[in-house]
Amino acid sequence: MKGFSNRWKDFPDYIIGITKEIWEDRGVSTLNHYYAPDIPVRSPMGIQRGNQAVIASTMATINEFPDRELLGEDVIWSGDDVGGYLSSHRLLTRATHSRDGAFGKASGKQWVVRVIADCAAKADTIYDEWLIRDYGGLVRQLGMDPRDYAAQLIEAEGGVREAARPFTPAMDVDGGYHGRGNDNAWGQRYAETLTRIMDKDFTHFHTVYDRAMIGEYAGAVAAIGREKALEFWVGLRSSFPNARFQIHHQIGMDGGMMPPRAALRWSLDGLHEGWGSFGKPTGAPVHVMGLCHAEYGPFGPDGVGLRREFALIDEVAIWKQILLQTG
Repeated sequence: MKGFSNRWKDFPDYIIGITKEIWEDRGVSTLNHYYAPDIPVRSPMGIQRGNQAVIASTMATINEFPDRELLGEDVIWSGDDVGGYLSSHRLLTRATHSRDGAFGKASGKQWVVRVIADCAAKADTIYDEWLIRDYGGLVRQLGMDPRDYAAQLIEAEGGVREAARPFTPAMDVDGGYHGRGNDNAWGQRYAETLTRIMDKDFTHFHTVYDRAMIGEYAGAVAAIGREKALEFWVGLRSSFPNARFQIHHQIGMDGGMMPPRAALRWSLDGLHEGWGSFGKPTGAPVHVMGLCHAEYGPFGPDGVGLRREFALIDEVAIWKQILLQTG
């Protein structure tokens, strides 16, 4: 890889390696090298600008969860030396709530959630990023409800007028990555599936998803079987039935001792106007950022089945948007 240190054997090795070096080996200062000085890091909770903001939040997280581990499950990637690379990195992260911090008084409780980070890199440096942590799953494991925790955040940040705003496209900035992924068939297949689901074609589950599929969904929900997968997607879409669905980035891959797989970054923009996973309709405008991975296997009506799905949204950020609008 042109411009990257020769210590990395390939791009996934770079992504997994620097993640461990920064967050588990406590090499926080290396963010001055690995993250661009003006990098935008978007998450459903807002947008951070610059590597110094990332350093500050990293130290706060290490303080609150000193034994935190970030276990890399997969890196689905696209790109080249000329246009740069984009990694969709899925992690299983676990820790103990050992010290007081953003999640309240130290509880001693342990938690395990997934994270997906889409990172654009060139010449050994991450310069643009989209990130979703499963905060809904985290707060549940700490004994809190995502809606109640969102309300506590608003109060702690000074109330409705002063509280930090969750991410919306209106606050976005141009970080420099303008790629859309690749045209691999597996990415196209998963993009079609998600588009049909968002178009309310729920019979599609029976033609694409393996009966024995395993889904890992926001809220630290493990779902076995396509009927449980259907519950997640129907619950989300029902809350925002007329929201505009867009796919912003898609990657497909096969080979490398892994099953055929895909990564998508997508969004929903619209009103909270239906009964679903977010309770009584409020009419609040909401932006939902989504990151998904899917893996395929040989069983399915046409000889191919979606066997594993990982779908992350941030329930806390969604509740925060609703509560900021409704008081």
